[in-house]
Amino acid sequence: MVIVFGSINLDLIFAVPHIPAPGETVLGPSVRIEPGGKGANQAVAAARDGGTVVMAGSVGRDALADGALGLLRQAGADLSRVQAVASSTGCAAIAVDPAGNNAIAVGSGANLSTHAGQIEDSLLGPNSTLVLQMEIPAEQTAALIARARKAGCRIVLNLAPAGLLPDDALRAVDVLLTNETECAWLAGHLGCTATAAGLHGRLGVAAIVTRGGEGADIAASDGLWHQPAAPVVPIDTTAAGDCFAGVLAHRLDRGESLRDAVRRASVAAALCCTRAGSQGSIPLAAETEAALSA
Repeated sequence: MVIVFGSINLDLIFAVPHIPAPGETVLGPSVRIEPGGKGANQAVAAARDGGTVVMAGSVGRDALADGALGLLRQAGADLSRVQAVASSTGCAAIAVDPAGNNAIAVGSGANLSTHAGQIEDSLLGPNSTLVLQMEIPAEQTAALIARARKAGCRIVLNLAPAGLLPDDALRAVDVLLTNETECAWLAGHLGCTATAAGLHGRLGVAAIVTRGGEGADIAASDGLWHQPAAPVVPIDTTAAGDCFAGVLAHRLDRGESLRDAVRRASVAAALCCTRAGSQGSIPLAAETEAALSA
């Protein structure tokens, strides 16, 4: 079972000729509205890859909530641990340029009410994989890591966006996933080199650093290696990192090796980049299988 503890948003996606500079207004032809949030995106990715998924998070009692939960429901995620609170549902404004690059502003809203108590201890056993990000209060994430470690649960932490967690929480996870920017931030905090090997050496956990079209670097107990990115022409990279995280977690939950899980996650993320949108761009298991076989 994959348990995702994280954010749930509704995304407003603007196709623009270029990413706005400070103080600049850039006109685009339209806006697309989709479910999003790193937690929800990763839950959908794991579910679409064939996983049994529990989502724990928060939405508001407002008109945005149903839309934010729509694709989670469609993917078959268990939403019984999603709470409705008085704050507004989280919302993100995403600007995407013709090369697929993006800039994102997020109003956290209800996500700030998410707490570790929404997940009961009975879920956090050796047969479960807990997936975490950094769009909900860090102290709640740290508290859940401690409980999950004590219960023998596998823990995948996507340190995105980069934020502080106690060193003992970082050392308690099984897999630490960052992109290059997050890796550099964390390495500066830890006083190590800004590489997967540096993070692994400092924390003793498996470290994965994704590098967009350059693939991913991995450092783990069985060595260091590089996973090339699948060659695609990107349209929109918005949910690619979340797709990688969700598929990775599901494959580890199935008992696959880290190498095999990373390879599949890389292909799924590449497929995600070839489609416009956020959560809706995440591929199904059969699509990833076909790409792996090609």
